[in-house]
Formats: sequence, structure tokens, C-alpha cells
Amino acid sequence: MKLSIYSIVFIVIGTFFISCSDNNDPSNFGRLSVQLTDAPFPHDLVAEANVTIFKVDARYKGDVELDMQAIDSTNAVIETDKGKPFVVLMENEVDVNLLELTNGVTKTLVDTDVPVGSYDLIRVYVRGINVVLTDGTTYNLDVPSGSQSGIKVFIKPELMVNGGLSSDLLLDFDVSKSFVQKSGGFNFKPVIKASNLSTAGTLMGTITAVEQDTIVGVEGAQVAVFIADTLNTTTFSDIDGGYMLMGLEAGSYKVEVEKDGYLTQTAEEVQINAANKTIQDFELVLEE
Repeated sequence: MKLSIYSIVFIVIGTFFISCSDNNDPSNFGRLSVQLTDAPFPHDLVAEANVTIFKVDARYKGDVELDMQAIDSTNAVIETDKGKPFVVLMENEVDVNLLELTNGVTKTLVDTDVPVGSYDLIRVYVRGINVVLTDGTTYNLDVPSGSQSGIKVFIKPELMVNGGLSSDLLLDFDVSKSFVQKSGGFNFKPVIKASNLSTAGTLMGTITAVEQDTIVGVEGAQVAVFIADTLNTTTFSDIDGGYMLMGLEAGSYKVEVEKDGYLTQTAEEVQINAANKTIQDFELVLEE
């Protein structure tokens, strides 16, 4: 699979760590941390992919009448939208160049108490979206709804937060689909997928090749993950040949690795297990 010259892929990763607090009834709430990460992509033309995230909230589906005391005890900010309560997780401007967050490197966005219960929707409010090419050309992009109503990401199945236990959520922000090339720039149509990390796993490994009888890491190799012949996600190997893909639902996948000048390598039936890491290495062979 080949990416177009302006294709960009990044993953916005939100990882939720919920732990017990010091309140009089610790079973009523947990600690929430949201972190941000990005998947690498070829840097031949793109120098920066910048975004400002200024608010994150989550729709609360617990029994509001019964749980209002629990909500009040956390000092959580609650906003109502069409009769549904949203817990405000963060309201600070965070400027990020997503190219600096690759292969497991994260940036914490949220660290706050949240009420126990289920959450079925995350809203991410963004502005200041721009792409900077290596020649200095900057494309400032409009955000259709991300700055007013937030980018809505449904969580299926719902994320359950239990007192004293942890829950993890991954937000996969696919810019290759979200940034649509047009004459003179790009259109921004955000595509985000949510994965519950308690039911998802991680695929990682190293891509190497033999050069002058020495095994070396291969940078910029594209790793494509398929399920039932449908493309699930992609990433690219880093300077050492390493790659990492998080938020893959448990199951069996086909993995393909491509790099110009090398033969395509394929691994069939790569098993991903919930809340675990699967190691899958590849050795590329030069084309004749």
C-alpha cells in the first residue's frame, strides 16, 4: 500500500488511568489521566503537524440522581448538553506538534478525579490546526465543529470506570483520512476511532535488513495491519527500525511491511491479545 505525497497519519492517544482517591468514600470516584501520542509518518515533505487542544469532556451515563453526591465529592465540573451530563476533563490550551509524539511517546493532557460509572462519548475541542511543509509553506485549516461542539468520538462498548480500578481509552486520530488534499491546501474532516485498552492490545517490533553483512534497522518502512482483508491502521518504523501500534482489538491480523527498494514482507494470523503486547519482527530483502 502506498501513501500519497501529502498523506499524514497520526494517532491521538488518550490513555486513562483511574486510581483510588483520598475522599471519604473512595469507591465513588477514581483518578483520570489522559495522554496524547502520535504515529510516525514520512518526513520528506511535512515538517510539522500542529494542533491546539483546549478542552476535553466525556458524557457520563451513570444514574445522575443517585450519583450527584459522588460527582460533587470529586469537585468535577459538570455541563449539560441536551439533558445529558458531561464531565469536563480539561480546559487548558495544549499546543502540540504531533510529529514529536511517535511510537509510544505521550503527552499528558488530563489528571483529575472523575465519578465512577460508564462513559459512552468523548468530545475533543481543537483549534489552531496547521500543517507546515519542509519548504516552510504553512496551511492553516478550518475546524468545522471541533472548536464549538467538539469532535465527537463514540466509545463502543462503553468505558466503565470502577472505584479503585483502572480504565484505559485510546483515541486514534487518522489524519491521512482527516486531512483531505485540495487545490492549494487541505480540508479538515476529522476521523477519530476510540479503543478500550482493556479489550485491546499492542503490536510492536523491529524492521531490519542486511547491509554489507550487518543487520541494521530500516527507517520509514510502512507497517499496514489488516483484518479480514480490510485495512485497520498503519504506521512507519522509526530511525532504529522500531514500530508500535496500540489500540488493536483482540483477534487475528495480517501485517504487511513495505519500503521502496525492498520486497514486501507479510505475516499472516498475527494474534493480538487484550491488554498485552505482541512482538512481530520483520527482515526486509532488497529487490533484485
